[in-house]
Amino acid sequence: MRFISPKTDFAFKKIFDSTEGKDILISFLNALIYYGKSIIQDLEIIDPYNPGDTVDLKDSYLDVRAVLNDGSNVIIEMQVLNVPAFEKRVVYNLCKTYGNQLKTGEGYRKLKPVIALTITDFEMFEEKPQYISHFVFKEKEQLFDYVDEEVAMIFVELPKFPKKLEELETITDKWIYFIKEAPSLEVIPNTLAEFEEIEKAFNRASAANLSRKELEEVHKREMFLEDRTGEIILARQEGRQEGLEIGKLSMQRLILGQLERRFSGEITQIIR
Repeated sequence: MRFISPKTDFAFKKIFDSTEGKDILISFLNALIYYGKSIIQDLEIIDPYNPGDTVDLKDSYLDVRAVLNDGSNVIIEMQVLNVPAFEKRVVYNLCKTYGNQLKTGEGYRKLKPVIALTITDFEMFEEKPQYISHFVFKEKEQLFDYVDEEVAMIFVELPKFPKKLEELETITDKWIYFIKEAPSLEVIPNTLAEFEEIEKAFNRASAANLSRKELEEVHKREMFLEDRTGEIILARQEGRQEGLEIGKLSMQRLILGQLERRFSGEITQIIR
């Protein structure tokens, strides 16, 4: 059995963006936002690209958006590539979603909390060891909340997740393992299948359950990510090489300048 990678936007939506399987998304969000507590009882999956929400604004880049039973909004993005200004994009989407709740003439009391859940296949906070980070507005010195988590950003950094299959303990561990390792598995492990929603997620990710058109789409997305990853790696290598060459040239000029000052310019003719 082959499973498509939940890291691609197509697969992520295929697994989680389904009204018929919203119990999968409920379990996933409870695990990653509320550490396995059954806080979310129900939700409504809505189109993250609703034209009414995005007129005259930049594309949202969201994968899934849902309104919870308490009225809170959750916007979810799975990001594989570490693109420039990505951290600003997350804040932009959070603020836009919060502000776009109000229609003309409506009061601020109607605003509901917004949570931005971002899963990355790269390290965003390299100096921090934890793989889940939770940000809210707090006072800088005393660290008390400005408001009671009216807006929040949660990041899950997959490369930092260290646990192997036999080390998984919580449902949070198991959902993160599913996102990170599904394509490398040939069967659904028993330790994951014991959770009905995770087993359903595996079944939705099974290549055997996809149409030919869907498989072609998955292949195109995977090739696109491979190409973009290669481009980024090449650009960084070229940047490092250019930096080394500039550094060598600067050092040569520095040494030459020091020699010229000492020997009154005579060394220039000798070197040339």
